[in-house]
Amino acid sequence: MENIPRIELIQVAEAVAREKLIDKEDVILAMEDAIQRAARSKYGLERDIRASVNRNNGAISIEQYTQVVQVVEDESTQMSLEEALRRDETLKIGDFHKKELPPFDFGRIAAQSAKQVISQKVRDAERLRQYNQFKDRIGEIILGTVKRFDNFSVTLDIGKAEGVIRKEEMIPREQLKPGDRVRTYILNVSEETRGPQIFLSRSCNEFLSLLFTQEVPEIYDGIIEVKSVAREPGSRAKISVYSKDNTIDPVGACVGMRGSRVQAVVSELQGEKIEIIPWSEDPVTFVINSLAPAVPSKVIMDEEAGRMEVIVPNDQLSLAIGRRGQNVRLASDLSKWYIDVISESDESDRRQEEINESTKIFIEALDVDDVIAHLIVAEGYSSINDIANTEIDELNNIEGFEEELSVELKERAQNYVKLQNENVEKKLKSSGIDSKLYEFNHLSKSDILTLVENDIKTLDDLADLDSEELFTLLGKKVFNNENEAGEIIMEARKHWFDEDHKK
Repeated sequence: MENIPRIELIQVAEAVAREKLIDKEDVILAMEDAIQRAARSKYGLERDIRASVNRNNGAISIEQYTQVVQVVEDESTQMSLEEALRRDETLKIGDFHKKELPPFDFGRIAAQSAKQVISQKVRDAERLRQYNQFKDRIGEIILGTVKRFDNFSVTLDIGKAEGVIRKEEMIPREQLKPGDRVRTYILNVSEETRGPQIFLSRSCNEFLSLLFTQEVPEIYDGIIEVKSVAREPGSRAKISVYSKDNTIDPVGACVGMRGSRVQAVVSELQGEKIEIIPWSEDPVTFVINSLAPAVPSKVIMDEEAGRMEVIVPNDQLSLAIGRRGQNVRLASDLSKWYIDVISESDESDRRQEEINESTKIFIEALDVDDVIAHLIVAEGYSSINDIANTEIDELNNIEGFEEELSVELKERAQNYVKLQNENVEKKLKSSGIDSKLYEFNHLSKSDILTLVENDIKTLDDLADLDSEELFTLLGKKVFNNENEAGEIIMEARKHWFDEDHKK
């Protein structure tokens, strides 16, 4: 095809590139693809025909490529070396012979097809541009205009692209109307066949954190750090903040003069109530702060279980728990501790019940009066085993105890434990227990008897349990948490792996 300059092609490519915000080269490549398809329709779809557009003057060149091969299998795209050498003595096996094709009139159908190809290629390039533009902006806040909505999502115009807020990422009961301008958080960008999908959120914790970053210069500058966020979108939120600079009040800075800064965030979130909590590296202090406005009187921490028991005055119980448990739930999310709130009176009753139960055990097992039993419990002893395994000198330290009494109590405790162990052994041997479970040394014999009484009679029965089931069966007297129960189950399953290895 003659290389006739077609400056208008380059001008069209530049105009489309400017309009769609894509590279001019992408438009020219789309033109070449369209011309190539039209040429194949005219000269033969089976032929290897390639088109090119001169980037400077728009001249179009169309050539047929034929590869030089040893044995011709497809005459449409291949030729023998003998024939190739007749046309060009420099050709060798693997080279391509290029034949320039004459110009032709595209025709209406071919022109329409070319237009469709160019349009599709431009759309593809535009989608790629949108994906590349937004994939690196995940985690940013963007301003958009509500374009349309349905029961499951809201579509926003965010410039040269559209973003979607799915129902679960909306603020509940928020009424958005077409034309409303709202800020959203770019949650994710995925590349799909129909184009890039930009997913937005107004309900995630990160959105609240970034809103404060925009409103509070000290957070933006890194002087104040947002440590954690807990939200029930549209209702209530807690955000913990911290500053290494002791001269700066992080809570006051986030609240702003007369509440101006926090109010700006509240307005954006449709009136969501926001509490700003001072963060502390001491977990107990942080949990106490998180439960504001309630003021706990005592906290019992179980570090291994990741749990805190918080005791509050009776008149603050409902305040600490909050409506439908919202306050304690948010405090737990914020601090990453499981929080159990109880009143002082309930804690006192429970403690008294535990004392009475322990006292009763000592009275019956050691055959002592309630005064001595109370003294033992008050000293922190909770089981007969504790007395049996304690040194005489330590027992002598109990108020009112003398050597003779201590020796007698220790002897009674040891006899009681021995008798109990004998009874356990007797019950186990008559229970039909599997020998492997009987010899399992990661649980005491009394704990194994409890399992047998619950119809767990083999090591496989124990191995089949999950950690929650085992924790429920043996309780806190054996395990501090479900993780410890899970470790026992894994020990019970070891024989499975050993048997598989032998196979």
